[in-house]
Amino acid sequence: MKIARVELANGDVTYAVQQADGRLLRAEGDLMAGDITATAEVVDPKRWLPPIVPRAILCIGRNYAEHAAEGGAPPPDFPILFMKNPNAAIGHEAPIRLPRVCEDEVDFEGELVVVLKKAALNVPRNAALSYVLGYTIGHDVSARVWQDKKGGSQWCRGKSFDTFAPLGPVLVTSDEIPDPSRLSICTTLNGREVQKSTTEKMIFDVPTLISFLSQDTTLLPGTIIMTGTPEGIGWARMPKLSLHAGDSVTIAIDRIGSLTNPVVAA
Repeated sequence: MKIARVELANGDVTYAVQQADGRLLRAEGDLMAGDITATAEVVDPKRWLPPIVPRAILCIGRNYAEHAAEGGAPPPDFPILFMKNPNAAIGHEAPIRLPRVCEDEVDFEGELVVVLKKAALNVPRNAALSYVLGYTIGHDVSARVWQDKKGGSQWCRGKSFDTFAPLGPVLVTSDEIPDPSRLSICTTLNGREVQKSTTEKMIFDVPTLISFLSQDTTLLPGTIIMTGTPEGIGWARMPKLSLHAGDSVTIAIDRIGSLTNPVVAA
C-alpha cells in the first residue's frame, strides 16, 4: 500500500492511499498499527506533507563504499550516525530554502528511508524487518561548509536547517518491499542524472542498521532512518556542483516513486 499524508484546500490534514492510476483516496484507521484502509472519497491535495511526522531522524553517513571513496575516506567499520532536526522535514513539491547563513555550499543526497512502527530495543538482525512500517524517499540536503567547518566537528548542524529533510511522496508499506536491499536509486538535478546506484551496494543493510542503532537504545515508533547516499554528490565533483535558486531535484527509488523539490532563496 502506498500511503500519502496531505493537506486539503480546507486545511484538513489526512492520510490517503495512492491508487495505481495516481488518484488519492482518503484513508481511515491507525497507520502506526498497520490498520489503515482507503475510502471511496477522492482527495485533491493542496500540499503534500511528509508521509509521517518523524519522532526522530537518524542518518547514516558513508554507507556506500563509492561515496566514502569520493570524499577521500575508507569504508567505515561501523555505521556512522548523525541526526537531523525533525522540524527540517518537508513533503513532496515543497521548496528547499537556501539558508541566508550558507555560502555556495548546499548539496544533494538521495536516500532510502526506513520508518519504524514500534519501539525497537536490542533488536536481533534476523528480526529487524518486523519493526519496519514501510519505506519512503529522503533527501539529505547538506550545507558542506557548515558540515565541515562551522558545526563543531559534528555533521548535525549543517544538515538540520529548515527544509533540509524532504520526505515522500508516499510511504510504501513493508509488505510491498520484502527486501529493501534490491532497490534502484537515482537523483536528477534539473533533469540531469547526478546519482545512480542500488541499495544492494549499501555497506550496512537495513536489518544491520536497525539492530546496530537499537543496541541499548530505544528507537521510538515513528523514528525514521535515512540509510545513506550513493556516490555522485556535488561537493565531490570538480568543479563543485551546488544547489541554487531555480533548481529542481528529483530522487526516484524503485517501487516507491519520485520525490521532487524545487530550490528557492531564503
